[in-house]
Amino acid sequence: MIIYDGKAVFEGIAIGKISVYTKQEQLVKRIKVDDPEAEKKRYADAREVAIEQLKGLYEKAVKEVGESGAEIFEAHQLMVDDEDYIESVENIIDTEEVNAEYAVAQTGDNFAKMFAEMEEEYFRGRAADIKDITERVLNALLGAGSGGIETDEPVIVVADDLAPSETVQMDKDKILSFVTVHGSANSHTSILAKTMSIPAIIGCPIPLSDEVNGKLAVVDGYEGKVYVEPDQELLAEKKKLLLQEEEKKNLLERLKGKDNITLDGQKINLYANIGNTKDLGLVLENDAGGIGLFRSEFIYLGSDDYPTEEEQFAIYKQVAQTLAGKKVIIRTLDIGADKQADYFELPKEENPAMGLRAIRICLTRPEVFKTQLRAILRASAFGKISIMFPMIISVDEVKKIKKIVEEVKESLDADGLSYDKNIELGIMIETPAAVIIADELAEEVDFFSVGTNDLTQYTLAIDRQNQSLDDFYDSHHPAILKMLKMIADAAHRHGAWAGICGELGADLSLTKDFLAMGYDELSVSPGRILPIRKTVLETNVTEYKKEKGL
Repeated sequence: MIIYDGKAVFEGIAIGKISVYTKQEQLVKRIKVDDPEAEKKRYADAREVAIEQLKGLYEKAVKEVGESGAEIFEAHQLMVDDEDYIESVENIIDTEEVNAEYAVAQTGDNFAKMFAEMEEEYFRGRAADIKDITERVLNALLGAGSGGIETDEPVIVVADDLAPSETVQMDKDKILSFVTVHGSANSHTSILAKTMSIPAIIGCPIPLSDEVNGKLAVVDGYEGKVYVEPDQELLAEKKKLLLQEEEKKNLLERLKGKDNITLDGQKINLYANIGNTKDLGLVLENDAGGIGLFRSEFIYLGSDDYPTEEEQFAIYKQVAQTLAGKKVIIRTLDIGADKQADYFELPKEENPAMGLRAIRICLTRPEVFKTQLRAILRASAFGKISIMFPMIISVDEVKKIKKIVEEVKESLDADGLSYDKNIELGIMIETPAAVIIADELAEEVDFFSVGTNDLTQYTLAIDRQNQSLDDFYDSHHPAILKMLKMIADAAHRHGAWAGICGELGADLSLTKDFLAMGYDELSVSPGRILPIRKTVLETNVTEYKKEKGL
C-alpha cells in the first residue's frame, strides 16, 4: 500500500480503480503558406467550432452543476472572440506567412505568459483559461479530439490538473473522485467538484503513469489522502465509512419538510445562495426556506450591455413567483475585483479587491443603480423580496442608499406601479470597518448578512484567490469568530436580524457556534441545506453554551 497526501477540497470517500487522465498532445509545426487569407478563414471557422462546443458545454454544465458553475464556459466563449487575441493570430499569419495552427499556438503561449506574469492572482489564474481555449481552437483546426478517459466502470480520475471544460465533458456517472497534482482550492474545477458532490483532492504528488493507472485505490476526502492498493484492513474500514455516507444521504432525504428547530426550541432559517433562475430547481429540490443571496451581478456578467429595467424585472419576478411567498433576498450589483463586465469600462486598478466595486460603483453611477432598484421594487409586488447592499463601510453610504431608494419609490408612485412599500433593506457586513460600527449601521437597516469570504480576506490581509497563501488562510481565525459574535449582538440590540451568506455558513463544524451566537439565518449552496438541518435538529444550544462556557 502506498499513501499520497494532498489537500482535500470536498469531503467524502471513493473506492475504485484509478484512471490517469492524459491530455492529447498537439504537435504544431510552423509551415510557410502561400495564401494567408485562406489560413485566416480556417482560423475563423475553427473559432466558430470552438464556440459551438463551449455552448454545448455550458448547457451540459447548467444541468449538472447549475448556472453559477457553468459561467466559466460563457467566459471562455468571450475569450475565443477576444479582439486582441484574434488580431494577434491574424497578424502572425499575415506578417510571417504561416499556418493558422502555428499562429494560434504562438498567440496562446504569449498571452498565457503575459497573464502568468501579472501581479494580481486573479489575472495569473486566467493563464490556464487561455491555454484551455487555445487547445480547443487547435483541436478544431486539426480535427482532433480532446483526449479523456475511456472506461466502462466508475473510476478515480487522476490528472496533473483539470480545466473546467475537461471536468464537465466527463461522464459524471463514471467519476468517483478527482485527484490532481496541481490546482487551487479556489479553482474552477474545485468549485465544480464541490457542486457535483464528488470527493476531490488537489496538490497530491501522485505519479501520472502506469505505476498507478488501473490500480485499486481509496480517496479519503476527509483526510486528504489517496491509498493505492490498500491492504484489506484499511479497505474494510473505508468501505464501512462509505456505507455510512450512503446511509446519511438517505437520512437527509427524510429531513425534507421539517422545521429548523433545535432540541431546546431555537429556530433558524436555512436559505439558499443562487446566481440565476436556472438554479431555482435546486432551491426547491433541497427544501430551502427561501433565497438568502440572489447574486444579481450574474445578470450583468452574462450580458453584452447594461440589462434593461424590463429584462431585470422579468427575472426578479420569476424568482419571486417561483418561491411562492418565501423570502428572496436580492443583492444589488456586486461587480469589480474578480468579476468584470467590459461594457462598464472600469479603470485598471493596482488592487481591484480594494478598489471600485459593488456599492461604490452603484453610488458613482446612480442611473445604473436606479434602473436595478426599479426592477427589484416592481418585482416585490409578486412575492416576498428583500434588498441587500454589498461592501458597506459607513453610515453615510447607507443614508445615501436609502435616499436613492425613496427617490425610486416616488418615481414608481408617479408611474402608478405597485411595489412593497415596506420592503426590507439590509446590508452585507464584509469589512472590519462595518463590524466596528455595526451598532450604528443596525439602526439604519432591517438586517445584516455577513459575507465571510471577503470579511476573512480583509481581516487577515490575505488574497483568497492566491493559492500560495492557502496555508495562511484561516476562516476559523479567532478574530473572525469574535467578529461574527459582535455582528449578531449589534443587530439584535437594535431590532435587526442577522444572517451569514458566505461560504463559512456551510461549515458544519461551526453550525452549533452560529446557533450559540444567535444567528437568525444561514444562507448556503442548496446542497448544504439538509446536512445543516440535521445538525440543527440534533443540537441543544443551551447545553452547548454550558459546555463552551458561553
